[in-house]
Amino acid sequence: MREEKSYSAKPGFLMAFVVLAMLATGIFGLVMIKNPFFVILIPLVIACIPGFTIVNPNESSVLVLFGAYKGTILENGFFWVNPLIVKKKVSLRARNLDSDPIKVNDKIGNPIMIGVVLVWRVRDTYKATFDVDNFEHFVNIQSEAAIRNMAGSYPYDHFEDEQAEITLRSGGNTVSELLESELTDRLEIAGIEVMEARINYLAYASEIAGAMLRRQQATAVVAARFKIVEGAVSMVDMALEQLAEKNIVDLDEDKKATMVSNLMVVLCSDKDVTPIVNTGTLYQ
Repeated sequence: MREEKSYSAKPGFLMAFVVLAMLATGIFGLVMIKNPFFVILIPLVIACIPGFTIVNPNESSVLVLFGAYKGTILENGFFWVNPLIVKKKVSLRARNLDSDPIKVNDKIGNPIMIGVVLVWRVRDTYKATFDVDNFEHFVNIQSEAAIRNMAGSYPYDHFEDEQAEITLRSGGNTVSELLESELTDRLEIAGIEVMEARINYLAYASEIAGAMLRRQQATAVVAARFKIVEGAVSMVDMALEQLAEKNIVDLDEDKKATMVSNLMVVLCSDKDVTPIVNTGTLYQ
């Protein structure tokens, strides 16, 4: 497979001086000397003009002569090449691809919406021009294919797969590096350099978003209740120990059970508790 090669074009200002000198000589010969031979210089001047080209910073010019790749002008400036050469400008600037969120299935099979931001640029002008039909369209299609492949390799989060080491939601830099690596492999054929790739949108698809939200809320409630019960048990145990150590009151097993039950209700309730004060004895 052929690769990019640099083309040494002639300085444009030097050739502009030569062309102007030819034009001046032709006009002088026709007007002053009145020699028809100098008329040949006029068509030569006209033929040379298409050879001038300007290459801006971070831009290149791919040169093709009768179907043969002659090279690429990579330096910026004013140049002159063979007027028969076809020149195609290819930008070397960094470009952004902000993909629209697409619906895919994660590793578990849940439909999710995912979108990425890709920063890329042309690294090899020969591959970008001749190895693919349209390198910009190629980047779009391969980016979507890479997103689908990556999303199908990992679960959305740990709610679906508690044993998963990497998830799309919590993978962070690891997921970005994996996506960047896959895109680099896919876009190598087009001479594209992947500078950065990361997920910029991730959510459950609308048909399951409500159910997944309720599930996450339920999981959060269970986790909160677990902490509350754990703390309440510790407080009840501490209260019994303090009463026993300081010999404040001697409680039999039935009263201890009643006290523990009341404290657990007070400490674990999700609403304010209204106490009832017993003004009689403990056994009334």
